[in-house]
Amino acid sequence: MNAVIATSIFSVFMMGTVGLGLLAVRGRGGGTGGLAEWSVGGRSLGAVFIWVLMAGESYTSFSYLGAAGWGYNYGAPVLYVVAYMSCGYAVGYVVGPMLWAYARRHDLVGITDILAHRFGRPWLGALVAVLATVFLLPYIQLQITGMGVVVSTISYGAISLDWAYFISFAVTTGFVVVSGLRGSAWVSVLKDVLVIGTLGFLAVYVPLHYFDGYGPLLDRLVAGKREWLTLPGHQSGQGASGLGTAWFITTSLLNALTVVIFPTTVAGYLGARDADALRRNAIWLPAYNVLLFVPMLLGMAALFVVPGLTGADSNLALFKLVVDSLPAWAVGIIGVAAALSSIVPMAVFMLVIGTMWGRSVLSLVPRWRAREKGAAQVVVVAAGAIALVLTYMAPNTLVRLSLISYEGMAQLLPMMLLGLVWRRFTLIGGLSGLAVGVGAVCGLVFTGHDPVWGVNAGIVALAANLLVALAVTYVGRRGRLPDGDGDGAGDGDVLAHDPVGPGVSGAPGASGSSGGASDTPGP
Repeated sequence: MNAVIATSIFSVFMMGTVGLGLLAVRGRGGGTGGLAEWSVGGRSLGAVFIWVLMAGESYTSFSYLGAAGWGYNYGAPVLYVVAYMSCGYAVGYVVGPMLWAYARRHDLVGITDILAHRFGRPWLGALVAVLATVFLLPYIQLQITGMGVVVSTISYGAISLDWAYFISFAVTTGFVVVSGLRGSAWVSVLKDVLVIGTLGFLAVYVPLHYFDGYGPLLDRLVAGKREWLTLPGHQSGQGASGLGTAWFITTSLLNALTVVIFPTTVAGYLGARDADALRRNAIWLPAYNVLLFVPMLLGMAALFVVPGLTGADSNLALFKLVVDSLPAWAVGIIGVAAALSSIVPMAVFMLVIGTMWGRSVLSLVPRWRAREKGAAQVVVVAAGAIALVLTYMAPNTLVRLSLISYEGMAQLLPMMLLGLVWRRFTLIGGLSGLAVGVGAVCGLVFTGHDPVWGVNAGIVALAANLLVALAVTYVGRRGRLPDGDGDGAGDGDVLAHDPVGPGVSGAPGASGSSGGASDTPGP
């Protein structure tokens, strides 16, 4: 009976999610709208939708499973997630509006588009699309796995993991193909209501139910699990952690810089109605991070309630408390919140991969050039199917790739940011640094040297990347850059700046001496 109640609630909400996605695109072209409408919401999302969308991208199933699991296994090191997100929002306050203005001015829809335009080389967009896909596929697989675990758990085992994986793939793929970024933003509203409500409830209920309040819980943590409350966290004595102060600082720094050029983040930027919406969003988003403390702390609380969890089972620390102590209807609602925390980011990951390939790879084939959106939707299904098949057949393949996902994506930072603010930065310099950086990341991570010398291996690779890129740029040809848009001088100051102020930054055609928000009306 518990399984029937919980799965019925889950099924109703999943059907409602697909329906909400369809409603979001009604009257906006639906299935006939162009690539910009599908991939970046027609560049018309306001501050509220951008806030819930970008919060949805950062608040994934990791927040219910991984954050609790890290809290259970290590303790304090998991706080790096809060640190890097908060710092990343501060960086995004500056970078987000700049990328938005540059992309709007030239009708660009993603990072591959931006890089291809900046260096005047369409093949560069295709190269970056392939590289970014390798780094993004593990995130799709992790969300499929996370949602599958949630569905199987809240069904009290009635739904097997294999079927749960397929359900997560089918719901997300159907949803994103039809509704695109706008649908993800609408569903994010539902997700946020449920996430805030369920985590707020659990933050009060679990300490009271199991420990008679926060005071006794914290007393037990200090008395019995003191090593979980300081860096480098639990297990450092056995050499299994290495997550000390240097690792915490370098990981937070690297991720804070990387998150602003992550393809899914840039998709959120480009969907904004105006640049001021992004600035307000950067101010509001850190408040959402307060929610992350709940699963982290409750993961440590589970040490006393369900001790002895090892391996992947530790990620279920929070849900074991939920299933053990709450009625089936409450388990179902909390499961829906966790499932939507997988669906929203997974949808955006799949959408971004489809957009990159539709615009930068398949468009190089003449017969596909006029059907960019259709090509992108085909790639969405293919990307999801590949992640699903590998989840069944070779789960460790993508798990190993996930080790280098964020650190690998960080190697695009010099080309993406330095290349856009420094006009003399050369393509050969950027590619040389990228090759060195990606090679260093793979070498360090796959040989077990992450952290290396106590610091994040990705930041060591990024330093080598930057040094090589600068050296090659300085010694190589420093002539005029290829024109990205035929205006004879690239983009003037390359990275577009926009005036600050309501009604200015979002107005098509409003431009200042530094380039303005838009030289031509947006799509």
